[in-house]
Amino acid sequence: MLMALAPLAPAGGAEQLEPVPAEGANGARTLPLKIDIIKHPNETDGKSTAIHAKLLAPEFVNIYTYPCIPEYEEEDHEVALIFPGPKSVSIKDISFHLQKRIQNNVRGKNDDPDKPSSKRKKTEEQDLNDNKCKETTLKKIVFIDSTWNQTNKIFTDERLQGLLQVELKTRKTCFWRHQKGKPDTFLSTIEAIYYFLVDYHTDILKEKYKGQYDNLLFFYSFMYQLIKNAKCSGDKETRKITH
Repeated sequence: MLMALAPLAPAGGAEQLEPVPAEGANGARTLPLKIDIIKHPNETDGKSTAIHAKLLAPEFVNIYTYPCIPEYEEEDHEVALIFPGPKSVSIKDISFHLQKRIQNNVRGKNDDPDKPSSKRKKTEEQDLNDNKCKETTLKKIVFIDSTWNQTNKIFTDERLQGLLQVELKTRKTCFWRHQKGKPDTFLSTIEAIYYFLVDYHTDILKEKYKGQYDNLLFFYSFMYQLIKNAKCSGDKETRKITH
């Protein structure tokens, strides 16, 4: 039977994942956002979970191998980098911070010293009102695909420094290759994509989550179950030998 991982608890807090029946991997997933994945050149394709997203939602996911990074400067008000850090914000605060960027861009555009201050203020207020009527929601999310010890080179690249940084602070990994010294809130790439979309669906779109993105974990779930079964078999053999 085909399986996918689904949350044991509601989508607002920390939780573990458990395999449950799913429709399978057939058919592309429809996602609410575009996804860019910046892959470290030393990241082994066979170990990376980024390809899972590309295979299951090819029209929505692009993978770039570092140092190849798209230019985000002109669209930094609608793009977010999903990466933990002291400057990161929660998903619930994304709309506020992106709107703030739009307002700052408008102010900068109208900062003409030759224009009387009263006219500058009037123009600025008009542009702000116009922007509020336009689509200002998030359109693209960016992920770094790398071992945690190798992320710094990509994360500190100046092309990513201007992006709003978002952290999934309450989610815990089920990844079988846990990296020593890193907290369990440091997720694998496909886990981060999945959890972000679930939280985005409930916290930003304000819609009830009904498993729309669960099949993004199809391949991840398969490997999870395979490794879990192999470990159980190994433990049984060890007990036989020791008794």
